[in-house]
Amino acid sequence: MARLASLSSPVTGARASNVNYLGAHRCRRNFELFYPEGFADETYLVAERAHKERAHLEWQAELGPIEFRKLLARGEFRRIADIAVRVEARTNLLFSFEKMALRDALRTPAGARLFATELYAFLWGRGTQQRKFDDWVQAVADLPRPRARVLTWPIVTVFGFLARPDRHLFLKPMVTRRAARHYGFDLEYACEPCWPVYRSLLTFAAIVRRDLERKPGFQPRDMIDLQSFIWVQGSPEYES
Repeated sequence: MARLASLSSPVTGARASNVNYLGAHRCRRNFELFYPEGFADETYLVAERAHKERAHLEWQAELGPIEFRKLLARGEFRRIADIAVRVEARTNLLFSFEKMALRDALRTPAGARLFATELYAFLWGRGTQQRKFDDWVQAVADLPRPRARVLTWPIVTVFGFLARPDRHLFLKPMVTRRAARHYGFDLEYACEPCWPVYRSLLTFAAIVRRDLERKPGFQPRDMIDLQSFIWVQGSPEYES
């Protein structure tokens, strides 16, 4: 698997300096209540990491950059869309209504083509991170379904997370916002996906990574570990 990329979001500025370090400590201790050995904990690996890592490895095998380009060159947009939907279905990241809306949006040749070409550009294309993210959001908005049903944060962020967990993070709004509050990070938020919020999310992840790396057993391998840590802080299933 690809290792976590160097921090792409500066860990500076008002939002970074306002982190409550007592909150950061409490969040790490909360994680240890469930997974005492941190990211090496066997229960953690089974409960949180394994299914996401398997999905990523399946994506790498079928839609890595070289294979993705070959499929695009052959015009196999339907196959790309089908693979992406199938790999995501291996996880519990999207709500059922989001899965159904996405499948409906990709049924038409135009929807599959738009999805495939713009997803490749987002994952592997040239340009700034902001430009690629903005273009990807617009592509999702243009899929042939009502905006309210497909233009959600989970749909916009899940494929980057599965394809490139070295660089992209999944956003589940309620859980992530709750985790940020517990951590003491002022996470920007808007219901409609936009770059300022995603940039804020990446900054949050960078800060969590920086803080965790000081503790043995808590060196995150990638965004899968960071997303799992955030999930433990914000999900009702982990209320202690």
